[in-house]
Amino acid sequence: MADVKYDVLGIGNALFDVLVRTDEAFLAKHGMTKGSMSLIDEARAAAIYQDMGPATEVSGGSAANTIVGIGSLGARAAYVGKVKDDQIGKLYVHDIRAAGVAFNTPAAKDGPATGCSYILVTGDGERTMNTYLGAAQDLSPADIDPAEIASAGIVYLEGYLWDPKNAKEAFVKAAKIAHDARRKVALTLSDSFCVDRYRDEFLSLMRNGTVDIVFANESELHSLYATSDFDAALKELRNDVNLGVVTRSEKGCMVVTPTEAVAAPASPIAKLVDTTGAGDLFAAGFLYGLSRNLAHKQCGELGALAAAEVIQHIGARPQVSLKELAQQRGLTV
Repeated sequence: MADVKYDVLGIGNALFDVLVRTDEAFLAKHGMTKGSMSLIDEARAAAIYQDMGPATEVSGGSAANTIVGIGSLGARAAYVGKVKDDQIGKLYVHDIRAAGVAFNTPAAKDGPATGCSYILVTGDGERTMNTYLGAAQDLSPADIDPAEIASAGIVYLEGYLWDPKNAKEAFVKAAKIAHDARRKVALTLSDSFCVDRYRDEFLSLMRNGTVDIVFANESELHSLYATSDFDAALKELRNDVNLGVVTRSEKGCMVVTPTEAVAAPASPIAKLVDTTGAGDLFAAGFLYGLSRNLAHKQCGELGALAAAEVIQHIGARPQVSLKELAQQRGLTV
């Protein structure tokens, strides 16, 4: 087996986040389902943006947020995602590299603009996302560098990649390369509405061994197995995947394998501000722990710490060093 160059490499939709605080009336006016992620076209993106109040604009994308979090914990991280060679795309590339993440995917010279996600945050901290994929949907198998994939200890894929056809093919190619190199492949289910769209395909990825590790929250787990019975869904997950991690908000998380189930507590917070990126940063902490061969409960504690940091401010990327934060809390990093 070749040497590991990156502890974790993530592949996802490279998106620029436009976040704004709003109320339920705004969601209703624009026909949005609270807590969902909807794919939108350029015209709807322009209409939403025009009607939004003052916004916070920052580089985002689910898997990219996770990879930045992993880098903040001190691991070697890389990312694959497609932006256009435009102003926002250049800013995106700068931001992720400035976070210490290797990012070498060539930018598109033509085609749609760099993708943006318009994120509406209500007073309860819930986020509602409207995503214009733009250039992100043009990620293709040609953007997958076999040597780079094979050099990563864990390859992390986001469920949102299943929306664009080319990205789906890139996902499958990367998973095969990783397994041929005897690496692990992880998948986050991303969103319960995403699971509704691709339930059978996600289950097939798990059952045929395309992915080894699955991250889900409670609603995604219920959607995956079309049941409201948490214990029944968890039992099915244990049968379908080598390692399953289910986040439960303030209840912490459950980590399951075919032979064991371990609970890890949530990390306390002072105030919930914005849930955007909670699952992304939980995955960051957990994957960091896995890369260091920590016990599953310790991985869950690191995930909880990273998630707690990000939900106490606007935006889906950490604002402090997660490594220093973990050290202050006495966690292993």
